[in-house]
Amino acid sequence: MTEAEGASDALIVERVGDKLRAARTSVGLDLADIATKTRIPQRHLEAIESGVYSALPSITYAVGFVKAYARTVGADEVELAKCLRTELGQDGESRHIQPDDDIADPARVPPRWLAWSAAIIVILIAVGYGVWRSGALESGPTEIATEAPEPANSITIATPQPKPVAGPVVLTAQDDVWFRIYDKNDKVLFEGVKKKGEAYPVPANADTPMIRTGRADQIAVTVGGQVVPALGPAEATVKDVVLTGPALVARPAPAAAPQAVTTATPSSGATARP
Repeated sequence: MTEAEGASDALIVERVGDKLRAARTSVGLDLADIATKTRIPQRHLEAIESGVYSALPSITYAVGFVKAYARTVGADEVELAKCLRTELGQDGESRHIQPDDDIADPARVPPRWLAWSAAIIVILIAVGYGVWRSGALESGPTEIATEAPEPANSITIATPQPKPVAGPVVLTAQDDVWFRIYDKNDKVLFEGVKKKGEAYPVPANADTPMIRTGRADQIAVTVGGQVVPALGPAEATVKDVVLTGPALVARPAPAAAPQAVTTATPSSGATARP
């Protein structure tokens, strides 16, 4: 190898593209990896490594690309940017390009799809506003329905709505009382006498529980702790009265037992007066 060839090779090794290629190879990356990390087109990276800077948009972009490339492979970006200007013969000629000038750094430039998305959104908003404005102008004034005022002396009283009653059904003896509890299949769940004050909770899982008793007025019934109407009038036998919460709440208050009317008849020994 001649001295001229050695000097030429030494000059080539000192090129910025060769330094970047050596740094990239040392960290085990290829150009596709650099392009992905820096968002620089791979053809521009190839031009930098080959030293074909005429393929780049401008010197400013070349500097920015080299600095982004250097950061990715862990090289000194300031030193390589300075070497690039020297290589391009710009040292001392382009004073307006500062060492930290990142105008062309693609990592700080928003991606193209984001810019297009923002433009589309602005257009859609403008079109929607125009449509809304045209509809508002064509519709004309809107008639507002008014209600006739109520008379000054009228008073509106809200009717209280009954609250739904739910919860366990409990029978409490007010006196010694016999009753039988059975389901719709005539299965006896309880039969006997409850002493005064004793309670019987109706099984919640019973299939349509019902009651038979001759002293319905002596049994207090509550659903979820709330008293409901009695199961029947005094001294009257009741049967097949459903003991579920909804059925008991819906029952009307029992009517009072009719009282017998006694008519006095004259005795056979009485003498009728004229």
